[in-house]
Amino acid sequence: MLKLKQVLQGVGRPQAALAESLSLSEATVAQLLNHGQWPRSLDSDELQGRIRVFLSEAGANDADIANAFEEVDLPCANTADPALNEEPSGEDEPMLLPKQTLQPNTRKAFSLFRDPFDELQCVQDMWVSPDIRYVREVMYQTARHGGFLAVVGESGAGKSTLRRDLVNRIAEGGDQVIIIEPYVLASEDSETKGKALKSTHIAESMMAAVAPLAKPKSSPEARFAQLHKALKESHAAGYRHCLVIEEAHSLPISTLKHLKRVLELEVGFTKLVSIIMIGQPELNVKLSSRNAEVREVVQRCERVTLEPIEGERLGEFLKFRFERAGKALGEVIDASGIQAITERLSQPSKRGGDEATSSLYPLAIGNLVIAAMNLAAQLGAPMITAEVVKGV
Repeated sequence: MLKLKQVLQGVGRPQAALAESLSLSEATVAQLLNHGQWPRSLDSDELQGRIRVFLSEAGANDADIANAFEEVDLPCANTADPALNEEPSGEDEPMLLPKQTLQPNTRKAFSLFRDPFDELQCVQDMWVSPDIRYVREVMYQTARHGGFLAVVGESGAGKSTLRRDLVNRIAEGGDQVIIIEPYVLASEDSETKGKALKSTHIAESMMAAVAPLAKPKSSPEARFAQLHKALKESHAAGYRHCLVIEEAHSLPISTLKHLKRVLELEVGFTKLVSIIMIGQPELNVKLSSRNAEVREVVQRCERVTLEPIEGERLGEFLKFRFERAGKALGEVIDASGIQAITERLSQPSKRGGDEATSSLYPLAIGNLVIAAMNLAAQLGAPMITAEVVKGV
C-alpha cells in the first residue's frame, strides 16, 4: 500500500476527489493506493507531479507530500495478508481472498440488511445447478439404498452444505435411515499431525447411534460382533444405516482399508451399512488405482466431484443469492462486473491451449463479491463494475 492513502486520510480528502482531480476512474486510483500499480497508459512521473499539486492544495505538509509514494507494509481494506497484495503471475493459481465481512457502510450504501453469502439458514437458501443436483441425488440414493461413495471437492465447493442437506432431507422425508457421523475434529492421517480417525472410533460412533444404551464389550473382536448384532436388530426394525465421514482426505490408509470390512456387514444379501466419504482432492490421491494398498476399496468406491460453477451460470448463482437477501442483482453489480469475477477466478491452464483452471466455487465467489461491494461503498460507486473488481 502507498503511504499516499494515509496522507489522503490525514487531510480528510476521499479517494474519489483525487480520482476526479486526475481524471481517472476511482478503481484505477484504488489500484494505485492499495497495490502501488500505476496506470500503464500514463507517465508515472507526470502523474506523481499532479498528485503532489492535489495534496498541496488539500493542505498536506511537505514531509507527507515527499513520502507519499513510499510503500508501507499495511493490509489494504479488502485483504487480511500483505502477501495478497502481490500481483499474481500468469503461472500462479487465481488469487483467493480470506474471509470477507460486509461492512456497515456497505450495508447502508446498498440497502442490504443480510449478507447474501452467509451460512444457509434453510434448504430454500441452497442454489442447485445441474452438477450439484446430480451429486445431491447420488448422495441421497446411496444413503437410502446402499453403496460406497466418495464426494470430492475443493475447499468452499459446497461439500458441507450437501452433507447438511442430506441430513435434513432424510429427516424431513421421514426415511428410515440412521445417519452416523463420526467426530472428525482435528482428524489427521497420522499421529504426528493430529489424532487419526481409526476404525475403532468409527465402530464406537456406529454403536452409539444404533444402540446408545448398550454397554460396549471389552475386547475389539467382541465389540465388532456386538456392533454387527446391533445393526441386524436395527435392520429388522426397518432401519437402514449410512456412515458419513467428513474430512475423509485425512483418513489413514489403514482406516480406508477397514471401511471395506464395514461395508461387508450384511444380513443375507442386504448390506447393513452404506458409506459416504466427503473430502478435498487429496482423497482422490489416496483412492488412486495405482495405490495397491487400497485397491479393494478403490474397486468398490464410486467417486463424484463437485465441479466449479460454470462461468455462464455465475449470473444465475448471484441473482439467486441476492434475491434470497431481498436485493435485485442489477442494483449491485453490472454485466462487466460479473465477467470480471469470472476472469479473476480463472487462470489459463499450465498445459496450455484454451483450457482454464476455475476457482468459481461459492466461497471464493462470495468473498470476492463482498470485497468488491466494500470497495465500491468506499469509493462511492453506485454498483460493482469491472474496474471495481479489478481494484480489489
